Amino acid sequence: MSKLIIITLSILSFLFLSLSSLAAAAGGSWQLLQKSIGIAAMHMQLLNNDRVVIFDRTDFGRSQLPLPGGKCRNDPQDTALKVDCTAHSAEYDVVSNTFRALTVQTDVWCSSGSVMADGTLIQTGGFNDGERRVRLFKPCGDQSCDWQEINLGLLAKRWYATNHILPNGRQIIIGGRRQFNYEFYPKEPAKRLYSLPFLSETNDKGIENNLYPFVFLIPDGNLFVFANNRAILLNYVSNRVVKTYPQIPGGDPRSYPSSGSAVLLPLKNIQARNVEAEVLVCGGAPKGSYAQAAREKFVEALKTCARIKITDPNPNWVVENMPRARVMGDMTLLPNGNVLIINGAGSGTAGWESATNPVLNPVLYRPENKAGSRFEVQNPTTIPRLYHSSAVLLRDGRVLVGGSNPHVGYEFTGVVFPTELRLEAFSPEYLEAKFGNVRPRIVLPASHSKVKYSQKVVVQFRVGGNVAQNLVSVTLVSPALTTHSFSMNQRLLVLPTGQFTSLGKNTYQVEVTMPGNMSNLPRVHI
Repeated sequence: MSKLIIITLSILSFLFLSLSSLAAAAGGSWQLLQKSIGIAAMHMQLLNNDRVVIFDRTDFGRSQLPLPGGKCRNDPQDTALKVDCTAHSAEYDVVSNTFRALTVQTDVWCSSGSVMADGTLIQTGGFNDGERRVRLFKPCGDQSCDWQEINLGLLAKRWYATNHILPNGRQIIIGGRRQFNYEFYPKEPAKRLYSLPFLSETNDKGIENNLYPFVFLIPDGNLFVFANNRAILLNYVSNRVVKTYPQIPGGDPRSYPSSGSAVLLPLKNIQARNVEAEVLVCGGAPKGSYAQAAREKFVEALKTCARIKITDPNPNWVVENMPRARVMGDMTLLPNGNVLIINGAGSGTAGWESATNPVLNPVLYRPENKAGSRFEVQNPTTIPRLYHSSAVLLRDGRVLVGGSNPHVGYEFTGVVFPTELRLEAFSPEYLEAKFGNVRPRIVLPASHSKVKYSQKVVVQFRVGGNVAQNLVSVTLVSPALTTHSFSMNQRLLVLPTGQFTSLGKNTYQVEVTMPGNMSNLPRVHI
């Protein structure tokens, strides 16, 4: 399998070269990687050493992954066990397909995070004793690295918040339950909270529907913030709303617990003075679904996707129907610019035992196709992935899929949807054997190369047959922390291409220019 190349800018990124001929058909395949990793993959983050940090919550009770060396976690505030000798976090090694237990001390349930410039995962908030914690995980080459925790690292309690890395290297942390504000990490010298009334305005009483807001940094440096059924453009430096967007057609909620999903579509022409940016929001649950689910009535999920060009002077949503209704789906940007919609249910909402009718078939969304021909149903998994499931893009082009635990604790028998500990991978069709002869294999630059902003880089690759220059594209992808149907900090850039050369013997090279706009990718240093 051809490896994608990591380019180290300020965050972990992929360099991916594709040929448009690989996008001709649909299908994909599934591979079971682990029969059990011992915990439910509620949160996942790929690191720059081809390892994935996975965690669920500390108060699920005993997991099936023991802590090494007889180690135990002592937590008098834990609502399940005061002394727990099992793990609730794991590190998965993609290359060796192995995993090991990690020790997290406080409750990371429904938390958030993002990778920093040096590759460190900064993970924030959670429940109970974890609500104001900051946790650091620094990648290392051996098995010595583990979680480090900072008590009172946050100014406010953060549960169901969203993080995004910023051009100055800090992270912004937005919202959470009963938190209508945002803050930064590392903390500013002033150590202050910033009020965001928009989060209060989008709060449905008794249900909320504004948690885990969809947040995207756009090329002009502002933040697109979507909660419930509407969005704003936020200048976080001046704490000012610079644009208010129209309500999504139909007015149904898309944020947790109604749990649709969203992506910032690939950014192209990134050297232009004004770069266009589009957001796609798919699925969710109709109004009233959460209350109905509490009475064990599971309303059919939303079938609609809404797309908006957020940089237009007068933007409007354009609505299309997915092949099937879906709530709690995960939207993953594939390196060829397509969007994979995976996991989720056909009825209900997020929450304990609040959904049914699992959707086993992923769907591919091709943003460059004309309306009416953008969706393609992919081959199904056999594993239902409902509440507390996740999916992340790997460097080799596969999508790692795990999780699903719609219960208060670990439940394996006597329930319709048992706690799911299996880990699997979905391989999009571009990885299938029939495309082996035309799939590019990158020769240079070497994996983990370092580049600078605006630098011109020569990408050398091999591919069978002749290649037309206009069919070659190179993309740069930032991997995300994925949880609760949203991938924080997910981003894909189509790099400008220059001179294209045939070197003979099925070897070619193309010159690309790294991004120079600091809002396209965050700065190298804080």
